[in-house]
Amino acid sequence: MDYYAGLDVSMNETHICVVERDGSVVLEAKASSTPEAIAAVLETAPACEKIVLETGRMAPMLFHGLAALGLPVICIESRQAYQALKSLATHKTDRNDARGLAHLARTGFYKPVHVKSLPAHAVRALIIARKKLVGQRVTLENQIRGLAVVFGVRLPRGLSPRFTEQVIQASQGIAGLSSAMQGLLAARKAVLEAVVAIDRDMRLLARSSQACQRLMTIPGVGQLTALALVATIDAPERFHRSRDVGAYLGLVPRRLQSGEIDYVGSISKCGDRRVRTLLYEAANVMLTRYRGALALKEWALGIARRSTMRKARVALARRLAIIMHAMLRHGTTFQAA
Repeated sequence: MDYYAGLDVSMNETHICVVERDGSVVLEAKASSTPEAIAAVLETAPACEKIVLETGRMAPMLFHGLAALGLPVICIESRQAYQALKSLATHKTDRNDARGLAHLARTGFYKPVHVKSLPAHAVRALIIARKKLVGQRVTLENQIRGLAVVFGVRLPRGLSPRFTEQVIQASQGIAGLSSAMQGLLAARKAVLEAVVAIDRDMRLLARSSQACQRLMTIPGVGQLTALALVATIDAPERFHRSRDVGAYLGLVPRRLQSGEIDYVGSISKCGDRRVRTLLYEAANVMLTRYRGALALKEWALGIARRSTMRKARVALARRLAIIMHAMLRHGTTFQAA
């Protein structure tokens, strides 16, 4: 007899359901959301052929933890599971969701997704933290500008060496403004130091990664873009074709076809938004700042002449994603010709 399990995961507690091949429930239980606790509960039931859980914040830790314990765990897309679970139970409860996931495992009506490795998640966390800190720096600088302009002071660019000096000079002699500026400048200094520390760590990671070094041979691709793409792709072999990476990152046009209607719209924008933005910026650098002869650049400029520069950047970003995946998969460097 074959047995299948479904795990409905929350931050503190996981509902577990085990069913037989004919759909009858063998076990329903709850456990702490840790691989060891879940494995201990599953040991009380017959050995399962498949153990299914949805994507989510806890999924990477549980997936890799359960896999390390030798359990046949499978992660499925939560959006697909949501549509299926709606048809299996009238009321949405954690218990019903666990039972529904067990039935999905039993019927095979699911599509497994790749769960990125924990080192890849660590790199992505570093990139996200840097983005948030840079956003905080810009917010603080804009706040300083807003306070200073009331007194008729126009400040230079935020990263200019004269920025802090002019802020201090403008606020001298005004008690309330001086205190406010000192506090904002102290917060800005702390954020800048944190960004510098993260940049140093990212530089070390990029230098120690052969994959990043290969990707950085592409004009316009720096350490941030290389690290982000390597962490997002994680395992290049999971894509059968390099051209699938463009769709994975949301850089292909959306299409709606039904009968006589066949509409092709803007890009889908699914997948990792940050990587998509970085690829777009790399494409813009290649088109506007790189002065060397490059066939890839000429191809994109041809699109710009026929259409718009924006579409050329998107097309070049998609082509860069395809080329970078092929380089990761085959271990090659970029060829300018």
